[in-house]
Amino acid sequence: MKILVCIKQVPDMESKFKVADSGTWYDTTDLAWRMNEYDEYAVEQAVRVCEQEKGSDLTVLSIGSDQVKETMKKALAMGANRGAHIVDNDVHGREPYQIAAIIVEYAKDNGFDIIFTGMQSQDRGSAQVGILVAEMLGVPSVSTIVDFSYSDGKIEAKRELEGGVKACVSTMTPAVVTCQLGLNTPRYPTLPNIMKAKKKELLSTPVEDLLKAETRLETKSVYVPEKKSGGLILEGEEVELADKLISILKEKTAVLK
Repeated sequence: MKILVCIKQVPDMESKFKVADSGTWYDTTDLAWRMNEYDEYAVEQAVRVCEQEKGSDLTVLSIGSDQVKETMKKALAMGANRGAHIVDNDVHGREPYQIAAIIVEYAKDNGFDIIFTGMQSQDRGSAQVGILVAEMLGVPSVSTIVDFSYSDGKIEAKRELEGGVKACVSTMTPAVVTCQLGLNTPRYPTLPNIMKAKKKELLSTPVEDLLKAETRLETKSVYVPEKKSGGLILEGEEVELADKLISILKEKTAVLK
């Protein structure tokens, strides 16, 4: 079977962020980069399916500048067979619809049985791309999965819903699944596999060859939220505290007006 896993390179979330001069994204200078955490679970699950289904073929796809190749090499070291690098130095300006359209243009004629993505990216967090890919391809999608199994062309998964509730769903392939944190335990690439990854195929394709969709969404501005004043701690007896609270609500809010 043929499997595609889509990954994104994002800044380490411990980095100190500031808004870029453009005002529409963050400044990428001096940031440390890594694979999007949700995508690590997607790669691990894709590799596990390949290990289960002998003879399977796994391609890892990433969109971005040449810098993303380093992150792709980690996926190759984890077990992917080859890399498909879509060269796009302006990927940060692409909205989710365009990102999905690029993936679809690559995937539509390659006969992938399963496409894995992370549930969302840690920097933009739209949680739209995987679902849009499925819609554009006209195949089923299962989002936010926390448990996954595959057998004889059938996917069985558990989806995370609100309040800790899980939904058990099943679908036939081809299908797209988006992976939630905790789905599995991503493996740490061993040194021998890191060395093998350097010899694996990693082909680059200009984004112009695949980008057929016009943008539908424009980012007007990115800004750091204003700091709010600290909380107020009330001390005293219960009756006194109740009176103080009522006074504050009347003076500073519209709750009791």
